[in-house]
Amino acid sequence: MTLLATIVETSSRVAATSARLAKVRELAACLRQFQPDEIVVGVAYLSGDTPQGKFGIGYAVLKSATAESAGEAVLTVLDVDRRLTEIASIRGAGSTTRRAEALKELFSRATEAEQHFLIRLLIGELRQGALAGVMVDAIAAAAQLSVDKVRRAAMYAKSLGAVAHAALVEGESALANFQLELLSPVAPMLAQTAADVGEALEQLGEDAVFEWKMDGARIQVHKSGDSVHIYTRSLNDVTAAVPEIAATVRELPAREVILDGEAIAFTAAGRPHPFQITMRRFGRKLDVAKLQAELPMRAYFFDCLRLGDESLADRPTRDRYEALARAVPAELIIPRLVTASEQEASAFYDAAIAAGHEGIMAKSLSAPYEAGNRGASWLKIKRAHTLDLVVLAAEWGHGRRTGKLSNLHLGALDPATGEYVMLGKTFKGLTDAMLEWQTKEFLARETHRDDWTVYVRPELVVEIAFSDLQASPRYPGGLALRLARVKRYRDDKRLQDADTMESVRKIFEAQSG
Repeated sequence: MTLLATIVETSSRVAATSARLAKVRELAACLRQFQPDEIVVGVAYLSGDTPQGKFGIGYAVLKSATAESAGEAVLTVLDVDRRLTEIASIRGAGSTTRRAEALKELFSRATEAEQHFLIRLLIGELRQGALAGVMVDAIAAAAQLSVDKVRRAAMYAKSLGAVAHAALVEGESALANFQLELLSPVAPMLAQTAADVGEALEQLGEDAVFEWKMDGARIQVHKSGDSVHIYTRSLNDVTAAVPEIAATVRELPAREVILDGEAIAFTAAGRPHPFQITMRRFGRKLDVAKLQAELPMRAYFFDCLRLGDESLADRPTRDRYEALARAVPAELIIPRLVTASEQEASAFYDAAIAAGHEGIMAKSLSAPYEAGNRGASWLKIKRAHTLDLVVLAAEWGHGRRTGKLSNLHLGALDPATGEYVMLGKTFKGLTDAMLEWQTKEFLARETHRDDWTVYVRPELVVEIAFSDLQASPRYPGGLALRLARVKRYRDDKRLQDADTMESVRKIFEAQSG
């Protein structure tokens, strides 16, 4: 049986190095030590997660549960998993106290290093650089399999632990069992950033297609017979919130289809509503009919991942477009242009902006659909620089903002290190309502503070508009945002959907020529 101490020691070594290959070697060596029934749990712990999901236990409760540490390591991986399953099941009156007592009993059997590890694991602060991409490489190395095949399986698996179990116990043939399934949503493919259509054409070559980039809510639609389910980019089922879209999809001739697209609300004049207005439809469970009448939604689709019995995700974009044209009427397909001409692409961009949209997407016609990945074959071209960044901390305001957390510390994840890199601060663009909301949300996520700053768990994604990036010795990443302001909080985006330092550096390189 594998001891928890083995994972703790591996985690420490992984965190101590910034070299990706060294991280992979350490993780792979640990994976090889697991018994078959330990793999799913072990991979979750090494990735900073637990099979039970979020516990909703605050740092103060965990800290109060710490006990005199055990003299030697005796806890096994499965011991901890069983105990955490029991703790997660504690509900009802007095559950906080009973959870704290159960945690204290668990911690009393743990060494000091194991206690620190468990606390960080349970509050989501185990940032050691063992990101999903690194773990995929480690699984492939441990099982001596192709990274591409492991990565493809990870796109459709419920967890990396399941992929690791298949790879290590059953081998390569078992990876083919992970497929795109109806009514089982997958993380959407994401885009990198291009400065303009010229750069996009340079990267994609003549194999490029351009689409309008609508500022709506990303949706993934699954239809199986008369059953239709609509999922957000965070994989929440919102079918009941947008019944008009469900009805439209139900009328499509295909009995089985999976579509990727945008849901968006328009004004009476036919102009797209701001994103925040569109998102009002997804935050309501009551009075749906009333809101539907006030704010009707339309769906526009740009990809077809499955048609009939055939999964199309591994097929080139051009094949998926052909399937989309068979499955969906032209008026429900986002405007598209296939061209190698920068002049034509620029005119298409101008038309999208004139219609009130964000900009355009540029895509490779020969690329597969990379579920959950920010692929280089999809590029977004927006009218202004924006980045989806993570809030790392906030400073108390002054004047009329006294008592409110105002000045945001903004950062992006560096995939090479697994650490968040600060890019600057801003208090601009915040409304009174946003100040009230974010103060409450930040305090609920507080990890520590000093006299003027509250540091928070990196969980909230915020869209930041800025004029450009400038070199700055002030921040560890060497770059800083110039004239940054808050556009909106992206409650539709998960932490892993935020832009990384790779996107930030790409924008800086593009603007500096």
